[in-house]
Amino acid sequence: MSDRARQDIRQEDPQSDEERHKQLRARRANAYRSARHVLARPGFLGTLRERLAVLDGARDLYDLDTASDMYGNGIVEALEEKVAGLLGKEAAAFFPTGTMAQQVALRCWAGRTGSTTVALHALAHPEMHERHAFSQVSGLRPVQVTSEPRLPTAAEVRDLDEPFGALMLELPLREAGFVLPTWEELTAVVEAAHERDAVVHFDGARLWESTVHFGRPLHEIAELADSVYVSFYKSLDGYGGAALAGPRALVEEAKTWRHRHGGLVFQQFPTALSALAGLERELPRLPRYVRHARAVAAALREGFAAAGLPWTRVHPAEPHTHDFQVWLPYDADTAALAAIRTAEETGVMLFAHGWDAKGPGLACTEVYVRAAGLEWSGDDVRSAAAEFTTRLTEEAGRQE
Repeated sequence: MSDRARQDIRQEDPQSDEERHKQLRARRANAYRSARHVLARPGFLGTLRERLAVLDGARDLYDLDTASDMYGNGIVEALEEKVAGLLGKEAAAFFPTGTMAQQVALRCWAGRTGSTTVALHALAHPEMHERHAFSQVSGLRPVQVTSEPRLPTAAEVRDLDEPFGALMLELPLREAGFVLPTWEELTAVVEAAHERDAVVHFDGARLWESTVHFGRPLHEIAELADSVYVSFYKSLDGYGGAALAGPRALVEEAKTWRHRHGGLVFQQFPTALSALAGLERELPRLPRYVRHARAVAAALREGFAAAGLPWTRVHPAEPHTHDFQVWLPYDADTAALAAIRTAEETGVMLFAHGWDAKGPGLACTEVYVRAAGLEWSGDDVRSAAAEFTTRLTEEAGRQE
C-alpha cells in the first residue's frame, strides 16, 4: 500500500491503522497457536493449563512441606541465595518486576556516589519502554552515552562530557539486535567507568544466555559489574519476577526501597517456584539454543538467497544470543501478512513476532530460537524461507 493510500484511509477513518494492526495481531496469534512447527514457544503465550504445568515436579525443586512464604521469606529467600551464588555476588533480592529492581538499584547507588546521573545507551530499556520512570519516579537523570546500534565504547564512556555516578549496560542490547560487545570491549568499558569513579550496573535481563558469546561462565561475567539485574521470565520461562544482585549492604538497602515501592508482595511462591524451575531446566539449555540460533540464521540467509530476494539482512550475521533480527526491503504490513499466510497455509511459522517499520519500505522482526527450534534442520529453515518468500512477493504485488 502506498503512503498516499494510507494517508487517504487515515483521513477517512483515523482509527483504521490501529484497527488493522489489532486484527493483524489477533490473526498472527491464531496462526501461531495452530502452527505445528515454530522456532519458539515462549511459555507466556501458553494457556493457563500449560503455564501451570511449569510447576510439575516442583517437589524436586523445593521442599513443599515447609511453610509458605510471607513477605519475602522462605522460598523467596532460597531463590535469592541461589541467584547470588550463580552470579557470584554477596546477596540478591527478589523483585516483582525488572523496572522496579533497576530503579531501586540505581537510586541506592546514587546515594552512595552522590550523583543522580545515570549514563546509558539511547536504546536501553528504561529509555525505550518504561515511560521515563528513572526521572519521573526515582529522581534520576539519565544521560545517553551513544545512540549507535552497539554497546558504548570505552572511549565514549571516558570522554562523556559530564560526570555521572553510574553506568548502566544492557547485556545484550535488545533494540540493536540482541548484540553484545567482545569480552575485551566489555572489560575496557567497565574500567573506563571505574576510572571516572562511577559504578557499573548490568541490565542483565537476558544475561543468562551471554556465556557462549563471551566464552566465560556466568559468575565471571557478572563479576565485572558492581550490581546486576536478571529476569526470570524472558529466557527462563518463569511466571515473572526479577532479582538484583550485588554487595550485601546495597541489597539490604534495596529491600527497604522494594518495600517502599510496593514490591514486598505478601506471597510469591508460584513465581519463585517457576523461577527455580527455570534455573534448573532452562538455564542449562540456553547455550544449545544459542548455538542452534546461529545455524538457523545461516540457513535463513541461504534460503533467502536461493529464493531470489533482492536484499535481506540477518543481524547479527552470527547471533550473539538465541535471539536476532531479520530485515527486509518491504513494507511492514506486507511482511506481516506474508508471515501469517505462510503459517496458515503450511502449518509452519518462521516469523512469529510482529514486524516494525524501520523506514520507507523497510521492515524488521525479531526471531527467537528456543526448545521448539531445535527440531528444525537447515533444510527446514531454507524450505520455510522459500515458502515465506513466495507469499511475500505475492503480497507485495497486491499492494502495487
